[in-house]
Formats: sequence, structure tokens, C-alpha cells
Amino acid sequence: MKILCVLYDDPVTGYPATYARDDLPALAGYPGGQTLPTPSSVDFTPGQLLGSVSGELGLRKFLESQGHELVVTSDKDSANSEFDRELADADVVISQPFWPAYLTAERFARAPRLKLALTAGIGSDHVDLDAAIQHGVTVAEVTYCNSISVAEHVVMSILNLVRNFVPSHQTVLNGGWNIADCVARSYDVEGMHVGTVAAGRIGLAVLKRLAPFDVHLHYTDRHRLPREVEQELGLTFHESAADMVPHCDVVTINAPLHPETEGLFDDELLATMKRGAYLINTARARIADRDAVVRALQSGRLAGYAGDVWFPQPAPADHPWRTMPNHGMTPHISGSSLSAQARYAAGTREILESFFAGTPIRDEYLIVDGGKLAGTGAHSYAVRG
Repeated sequence: MKILCVLYDDPVTGYPATYARDDLPALAGYPGGQTLPTPSSVDFTPGQLLGSVSGELGLRKFLESQGHELVVTSDKDSANSEFDRELADADVVISQPFWPAYLTAERFARAPRLKLALTAGIGSDHVDLDAAIQHGVTVAEVTYCNSISVAEHVVMSILNLVRNFVPSHQTVLNGGWNIADCVARSYDVEGMHVGTVAAGRIGLAVLKRLAPFDVHLHYTDRHRLPREVEQELGLTFHESAADMVPHCDVVTINAPLHPETEGLFDDELLATMKRGAYLINTARARIADRDAVVRALQSGRLAGYAGDVWFPQPAPADHPWRTMPNHGMTPHISGSSLSAQARYAAGTREILESFFAGTPIRDEYLIVDGGKLAGTGAHSYAVRG
């Protein structure tokens, strides 16, 4: 088979010869009991840069030993891109949410051999799921592989915004020492009301990590958490984001992108938030209205916005989120730490091993299968109703 893999570019200084650390902590499993990826073996050292073009997700030796062809590229959006040129006879497409190969209905129509669209990470909204269903293509992702990575990034972003860390660090880089400038926008998180839109794997992990900060925790989700979890963390449940956000000093978005969430944080919803609230979005950019976020920051309705998700990705140089005031944006890195890469590369191989052998792919990895939403996809993408 032909496997077409779309990965982000190597570092500008070249693929690393050495790394900052010699090893990764050993994890026994994921919270809740799901096991880590279980491929037959891997051909990489955990902690290596696997998500860039030269890293190849550690797949080349395995795939070529099985007689398959592997094509790896970062060229996905240019006119007559390598992705488009190679797609016509590809059996499998692999990409990451951080550098998504957008599988549109038009691209599905030009890929008659395509059988599997595999996300090395979490979040398959760059795949037109209706088109995948129509064309009988299986869609899978490595569920939970980087959920904790993203949750850690959320907590970091909250602290960065509330404590005004980035401008204060810039003062040091600029050779300055004006403390008043640094602290004029700095507050304590302690005692604040913090809410998450969605409390799945990532949202719940965020709540658990914030609980020791002595904050008041809120959440909204289509699936209410067990009562014992609410009591343990002191959670207040709200039926909708509209019900929750007026009560919160900080709101973090941890929901998948689908018709119910697209454009959710528009001018109308942002206007109901407390003046000076902070909004964190590591989920998907289109859950927030791009220009409404800019307006809310300019007016002071939002005291800060942080996250690492953009549309499109990579974001153009003139994207307004690069220059809007009081932001803490990064490229889409939250789920692509070297720790996470070891897990999603192993999970990608596990899925491929099952696919080639004709054995069932883990239910928790499935988004679309057999011409319908399946597994995690049925849980996450089906519209409430």
C-alpha cells in the first residue's frame, strides 16, 4: 500500500543530533484505565523528534519491511502541492492536528484508493467526516495520547495570562526593570472562578490540575460527570456555555469542533462574560469567532486570550491573532511535546498494524468506520439532540 504522511517541517537549524533530556518518565497507563499504545514494537527512541518530516513518526523501517511505500511531505497547501500530487493513489493518509492535511470532500473525490485517514494525535475535524462516510473511508486517531499534554498547556496558559508572565519576560529580554509595568496587569488565580467548556479527557484533566489552586471550578458538557467526581473536585455544573460563562473569571475551551460548537464564542457570548475575564482555547480555533476575539480584547471585555489553535494552520503572517493585544498565542504545540510524540507515534503504528492485518482497530481510536460515526467519534461528534 501507499502511505502518504504529512508532517511539519524540521527545525530551522536541522534535525536534532542531541536532546535536552536523555529519557522520558515511564507511564503505567492513562487516567481511567485505558492502556498506552501497544504496537508490536517501535523503531524509535522515545523522546526523539518524531512529528517532523525527518522523524517520519518512526514508521519507515516498519512500513518498508512490510512492502509498503511511505511518502512524507510537509507541502500540503501550496498550488499543486506534493500532498495533492501523491493523494491520487494513496491508500492511507496520516497527518497531525498541528499540521493538518485538510481532507475535503473534493480531495476525497480525487483519492479513489483511500481507505484510512489517520490522525497522529487527537482531533479529526480536518477530515470531512461526511465525505469519509460517503466514500467508506475509516477515520482513526490516537485517543488520549496527548490529552494530558494539552491539559498542562491550558494550566500554563492560564497562569501566563493572569500573572502577565510574557510581557514581564519581555521586559527582561529588552534589558528593562520596570516592575510597575509588569505588575499592572498581574493577579492571583487563587479564588477565581474557572470554567471549562467540555469536561472530557482534557477538560477533566484541567479541572483536576486546577483544584489545588483553591479556585472555584465550573463546567458544562453534554455528558454530566458522575456525582462523586463533582463532589471530589467541588464542581458546579451548567447546562450550557451561555449559562456558565457569566460566572467565570477564566474560561477554557476543551470541546471538539462540530456544528454545535463552531462559532460558539461570538460577539454575543463574549459580551456576557465578566469584564476582564480570560479565555483559553487549545481545542479548535473556529470554536471562537476570530474577529470577535480581537474586538473583545481591544475593548477590554477580555483581559487576555491564549491558546495554540488557529485557522487555517499554519496561520498566515497577517493573521490578526498575531498582533491583537494581551494575547498568549503559540503555534499549535500543546499536544506535540516530545513526550506526546512518543505516544502518538506508537499509537499510529498500532493502528496501522491492525489495519494491515485486518483486525479490529481499538474502539477508542475510531472516529468513522463502516460508513458511520464509530467509537470515540460517535461519542464526541454526534450532535446533541
